[in-house]
Amino acid sequence: MNTFGLPSKGEYPPYYERYISQLGSKRFSELIPSQSKQLRGFFSSKPTGWESVPYAPGKWTPKEMVGHLLDTERIMTFRALCIARGEKKSLPGYDQDPYVIQGQFNAVSLEDLLSDFETQREAMLSMVRTLPLASFQEMGTANGNPISTRALLWIIPGHFMHHFQVLQQHYL
Repeated sequence: MNTFGLPSKGEYPPYYERYISQLGSKRFSELIPSQSKQLRGFFSSKPTGWESVPYAPGKWTPKEMVGHLLDTERIMTFRALCIARGEKKSLPGYDQDPYVIQGQFNAVSLEDLLSDFETQREAMLSMVRTLPLASFQEMGTANGNPISTRALLWIIPGHFMHHFQVLQQHYL
C-alpha cells in the first residue's frame, strides 16, 4: 500500500485540526481496519435496543452516529478521489443534520450499518492502494477551502476517533 504521512498545517482548514491532532504516529493502513473492529466490538458489548436511544433529547442515537460516520467517510473519500485526479472545481460542502434525518438510520438494522461501515472502509483502502503517490499531495477546494488528498483521507480516522469518544463517554 502507498504510504503517505500526516498532512501539514496549510493542507486543510483549521477546523479539521481537532481530528488530525488525534492521530499521532499511527499508520493509515492499520488504523482504518482496526477502527472497524473497534466499532463492531463496542456495539457487540451493548444490550439489544441500546443502539436506538439517544443519550439526551435532540442528540443522535448510536445508529444515527454510525450513519453519520458512513456519510462523512463517503463524502471525504469522494472528495479525495476528485482532488487526487486533479479536479479544479470547488467541491460542495454538506450539512450533516439533514443527511442524518434523510438517512433514516434507525430503520436500518445494526448489522447492516456495521457491515456497510466495514465495506466502506475496505473500498477506501482499495482506492488508496491504487492512487499514485504524488496524488496524495494534490490540492483542491472543498466547501470553499483548500485541502489536500491526504488531508481528506486522514480526516476520516480522526473524525471516527472523535465520535467514538462521544459514544464511549455519553452512551454508557
